[in-house]
Amino acid sequence: MSKDELYLVEANRRELEAAVAAHPFLIGINADHIRLLADCAMRSQFAAGQVIFEKGNTANRFYLIERGKVALESSAGDQVVRIDEVGDGDLLGWSWIFPPYVWHFDARAIEPTTALFLYGAILREYCENVPALGYVLFKRMSEVMMRRLQAARVKLSEALMNASR
Repeated sequence: MSKDELYLVEANRRELEAAVAAHPFLIGINADHIRLLADCAMRSQFAAGQVIFEKGNTANRFYLIERGKVALESSAGDQVVRIDEVGDGDLLGWSWIFPPYVWHFDARAIEPTTALFLYGAILREYCENVPALGYVLFKRMSEVMMRRLQAARVKLSEALMNASR
């Protein structure tokens, strides 16, 4: 690799680390953990209407939404129910951290969306080797999980009640 190519690789790495460190979900995480997170991160873009992941498929990643909006959806009978909307500064996907590592909802961009994509398999290994990283991620993800699960319960109950009328 030439000197110029090495410079570009290092500049891209620094920019990615800065983006990871600046994401609201990760504010305050120590620099060593940010470097590990950036090591398994890359930028992603989704067009409006694009499916990001589907229920039942392998969950091997998660996303830190930078800009845009994503719908989390589930089926209630023959009806698709929007469980939640994930937007700027939020986390999308926690199934990568729990066996059997499959998605429990569908996710679809509802407007053009940019995100940081993090590889779950690599990150699980980092969390095993650096328990403090695993703890801080699990603690932060638990807050998101509780909010989303409560929203899912309410939305699915409403959908079932409406369907029975």
